[in-house]
Amino acid sequence: MASAGQGQGSERGSGSERGSGRARGRPRARARRWRRILYWIPVLFIGLLLGWSYYAYAGQLCVVSMENIGEQVVCLIVYHLLFAMFVWSYWKTIFTMPMNPSKEFHLSYAEKELLEREPRGETHQEILKRAAKDLPIYTRTMSGAIRYCDRCQLIKPDRCHHCSVCDKCILKMDHHCPWVNNCVGFSNYKFFLLFLAYSLLYCLFIAATDLQYFIKFWTNGLPDTQAKFHIMFLFFAAAMFSVSLSSLFGYHCWLVSKNKSTLEAFRSPIFRHGTDKNGFSLGFSKNLRQVFGDEKKYWPLPVFSSLGDGCSFPTCLVNQDLEQQSTPAGLTPAVKNWSQRNMWSPIPRMGVSTLPVLAAISLEGHQFPSKPLRESQSHLLTDPHSWADSSTNSDKGKVGMSNPALTIENET
Repeated sequence: MASAGQGQGSERGSGSERGSGRARGRPRARARRWRRILYWIPVLFIGLLLGWSYYAYAGQLCVVSMENIGEQVVCLIVYHLLFAMFVWSYWKTIFTMPMNPSKEFHLSYAEKELLEREPRGETHQEILKRAAKDLPIYTRTMSGAIRYCDRCQLIKPDRCHHCSVCDKCILKMDHHCPWVNNCVGFSNYKFFLLFLAYSLLYCLFIAATDLQYFIKFWTNGLPDTQAKFHIMFLFFAAAMFSVSLSSLFGYHCWLVSKNKSTLEAFRSPIFRHGTDKNGFSLGFSKNLRQVFGDEKKYWPLPVFSSLGDGCSFPTCLVNQDLEQQSTPAGLTPAVKNWSQRNMWSPIPRMGVSTLPVLAAISLEGHQFPSKPLRESQSHLLTDPHSWADSSTNSDKGKVGMSNPALTIENET
């Protein structure tokens, strides 16, 4: 009887603990829901502003204020084209889910147990090195360690970062944008650029066509109707947003030309050979194609056409002074001559290794670790004229392609 009573008491105790745990969890869940709702306020503001601008421009300016029929038709056609592309690219930026690292970057159950048992230090890093030995990762932490996310329990691919708002690791993360309530990364960076471009064109077009009527407002050339106030505020809003959008769009165009993300512009990526601010740059043309793809007909459209899988990227071998380069020890004379002729030839300042055969070269008796080669591994590293012809018949007609990293580095 006593034991039965004790058992019932323990059951009641465990039940009360579970109940108190649920009670503590409810406020947190409620707070998370409210945060999710609040995150949509900037998007709602943009939506309302866009709706008002449509009414003010199409209704009050074009229909009410413009007297020339030809001007009305041309302005309405161009306006609706820009409006549609603006809304389409904005929608795709908001509702395209950010891509997360694939399963091969997640630790196995046994590896997670080992990490939990071992204290942080050399043993901890040895476990991560063994798990990452066959992964195409070349960036490191500031201390030279494997980049590992404790929150997601995975080895971070190159250019991947953990977003504290989304609470996920995002492939090629650029930044978390409150105006789209989404992370801007590999899966939607092209959409974000098009959103900036079309919103800038939208504002510039409104400001340019509204200017003469804005001047008439101040010279009392407009009839005293409701339309005149919409025309005035429309010009002010379009001009103000044009200034801010032009600076933001120009900055991201510069990032694309250098093959950088916003995070990499503030903190340069660290490779096994050291920090390199231009480590992923392949030249302007290839940098542009990495974001927009090979087929130019898809460039102005918010459809996914970026090259690669987001988990690995081609990298450059960068040398500070090419005139003072020394040939790595252990190379045969033939290989030395070949290296001097070809290794740094594609880009004068930044050497790009373009031949996978270098993976078999032995440096100081150590062979480069072999990595599994995919069909389009050296796609971005080949001659630009051969890009369109390098894909096989099975890849024809596809928008975007797999594009793992190919880099040859002399580890010391």
